[in-house]
Amino acid sequence: MSTPFNAATAAYGNVSRLISDQAGGKLTAPTASPSGADFGQMLADQLGGIVETGQRSDQVAVDMINGKANVVDVVTALAETESAMETMVTVRDRVISAYEEIMRMPI
Repeated sequence: MSTPFNAATAAYGNVSRLISDQAGGKLTAPTASPSGADFGQMLADQLGGIVETGQRSDQVAVDMINGKANVVDVVTALAETESAMETMVTVRDRVISAYEEIMRMPI
């Protein structure tokens, strides 16, 4: 197995564990705001979508090995997964940046 594949597998596992921790109550999500939007739930849903995309990509790769899929399907699935992961990393970076900006505000 190649290193990027192992890294992706580890990332899917970590995200899956975070989602299961959220669902199991190990992580506490903030309560819904008065407007009704729950950022924690929205984030968990998006992470779940990324995990599902990765799992579909893995399944297509296994199907190709078994002769049930072609290379185009695998490349498309991997591109979708890569795009989803890049989006997640961008959102994470922006959330961290916003947090750091708030922490720099004078009290």
